[in-house]
Amino acid sequence: MNDLDLLVQAAEADFAAATGAAALEDAKARYLGKAGRVTEQLKAMAALPHEQKKTRGAEINQAKARIESALQARREALAAAELEAQLRAEALDVTLPGRRRGNGGLHPVSRTIERIEAIFGSMGFDVADGPEIETDWMSFTALNNPENHPARSMQDTFYVELKDAEGRWLNLRPHTSPMQVRYARAHAAKYANLDPMPEIRVIAPGRVYRVDSDATHSPMFHQIEGLWLGENVSFKDLKVVFADFIGRFFETDDFDVRFRPSYFPFTEPSAEIDIRFGSGPLAGKWLEVAGSGQVHPNVVRNFGLDPEKNIGFAFGIGADRFAMLRYGIDDLRLMFDGDLRFLSQFN
Repeated sequence: MNDLDLLVQAAEADFAAATGAAALEDAKARYLGKAGRVTEQLKAMAALPHEQKKTRGAEINQAKARIESALQARREALAAAELEAQLRAEALDVTLPGRRRGNGGLHPVSRTIERIEAIFGSMGFDVADGPEIETDWMSFTALNNPENHPARSMQDTFYVELKDAEGRWLNLRPHTSPMQVRYARAHAAKYANLDPMPEIRVIAPGRVYRVDSDATHSPMFHQIEGLWLGENVSFKDLKVVFADFIGRFFETDDFDVRFRPSYFPFTEPSAEIDIRFGSGPLAGKWLEVAGSGQVHPNVVRNFGLDPEKNIGFAFGIGADRFAMLRYGIDDLRLMFDGDLRFLSQFN
């Protein structure tokens, strides 16, 4: 083994001993740098006879190539080791579920309202939507509520710092009944020249506001009111319509409907509507689900219609209440807390 073989072996050993890039570059300098051992071998050729220089130069260049090859191999080995260490440090547990963007879904109240709209739509009812900030006249006077009615007090109604043209405070609507007024007045104007006038069949879903909050009441809740006016619309039609709605909404025929006399200023006579299921978790218990009645003649007049020619019924149901019954929810506040763990189970 000649001196150049020993030099290559020494370089390979030093490169193998280097545990990092900096140490490897130091070892490189000892062999391939300006003052390195290979460079010294090249400089020593100056003292050789002319005929030996060519042979010695070729041998030194071969040794240099072997050293450079060993250097590159060690660089690649160190880079691979560093990458392996980084991968181990940043290892991912591929058995864990991925972080995916979840799909959105409808709120249970929205699902309930859509279901109710579809059922009444199949019966020929239009859907009316309107402002949540209303005038005093639309919220109360047009609905046969006198000026001193307690529902107008600050204890029951939210008022805003705006006034109507007559200087009266505007309010957040306490029910969707103003949409019955708006829809009926528009209907009366549209068909003023027709006799008889086409029937009015409409439901008005939407948010309403009252100063009330507990497990079954919220300051903001959802109400759906219905109106059917025509020449020969009676309580019999109300019972048929409502019973059909209940059966289709809850997908059962095993129930009873009961009307209890009540009082509402905008209907006369008035009745609370109760239902009782014959089976299921709610079986045997009467549940109050709606208020209803024949539309009061004063209200019909405020619609711009003749109460002698236009009679019929109105009803009001709570969409939140129906969502609670359908999905087995026992606390209304759960639906408005925004807890995705609760809401996601309905989608």
